[in-house]
Amino acid sequence: MMSLRFLIKRQRNYKKLFPFFLCVLLVAGVLMLIGKVGVFFSGDSEIKLKEDTVRVKVWHHETQTLLEMGLEQYVTGVVAAEMPASFALEALKAQAVAARTYAVKRLLVPDPRVKNFNKEADLSSDPAVNQAWISTAEMMKRWGKWNYSANKKKIVQAVEETRGKVLIYKGQLIDPAYHASCGGKGTENSGQVWKFDLPYLKQVSCTGHADRHQAEALFFSFKKLDTLLGTTLHSLPASKIAQERAILSIAEKSSSGRVCAATVGGKNFSGAELRTKLELPSTRFTWQIKEGGVQIETNGYGHGVGMCQYGAADLAQQGKTYQEILKHYYTGVKMANIK
Repeated sequence: MMSLRFLIKRQRNYKKLFPFFLCVLLVAGVLMLIGKVGVFFSGDSEIKLKEDTVRVKVWHHETQTLLEMGLEQYVTGVVAAEMPASFALEALKAQAVAARTYAVKRLLVPDPRVKNFNKEADLSSDPAVNQAWISTAEMMKRWGKWNYSANKKKIVQAVEETRGKVLIYKGQLIDPAYHASCGGKGTENSGQVWKFDLPYLKQVSCTGHADRHQAEALFFSFKKLDTLLGTTLHSLPASKIAQERAILSIAEKSSSGRVCAATVGGKNFSGAELRTKLELPSTRFTWQIKEGGVQIETNGYGHGVGMCQYGAADLAQQGKTYQEILKHYYTGVKMANIK
């Protein structure tokens, strides 16, 4: 038989252990709740869009399948793919309007490149062809379970609060070009990049934003340049290599500071060609000879035409509305509603 002293001692020990057992129970309860919340977050029941009246058919280039969905659902996937969810709401709204305008324009004026993938498709999810687009599953994978719900709700809010809104110029839908970063010093005229001038895609000032695309350095050996550009730099004598203009010289720059034309190893290239062939982030670049090759330092990311996404984020942080942001980057445009 246990003594009274032993029982009292054991009871005291239990009292000491009580906080520990309580913590265990609380942790177990939280884990059970997380499991339920995880299932809840994995669905879209809490963040539904209103009924879409316009339907689009999207060629999903990763799975090589044709998807049909509502326009606003498509716009949600584009905003999620094209702009960080961490950006201010007004910037996300500006992106939603640009994405919707682009989609409706493609519905009215089909893109023959997309028809080559699938005759029924209206758009491709390949950003090299049209706009990037990701599914709910891809959003979950990109953001993770913990951030999915908050990010998706924010983007859906941006889409819903701009529902049906598009950009027009003199009564016609525009081609709303946009890019990640202009480098902070201003956007580019469309004619400097694509050789056709659109009155609403003019060079405009930006916010001087600094972002992760500042001063990106890329090194190319002479042999690599020869492979990519069809030059013969690797065979040049040392005396020629010492003459920098024999390697690379800038023939023309735009007023925004981007390379329009250059000569590499005696061959002429447009700035856009060099960006494509060398896979440069931007045509806003400088260069210098290094041992065995050329180092190119770029600022910004993308073609530089139309809306600068990092600039839009900056303007939103400064209190600008999405309408003000769009009218800054697209000269002379007006807002309209699709019916």
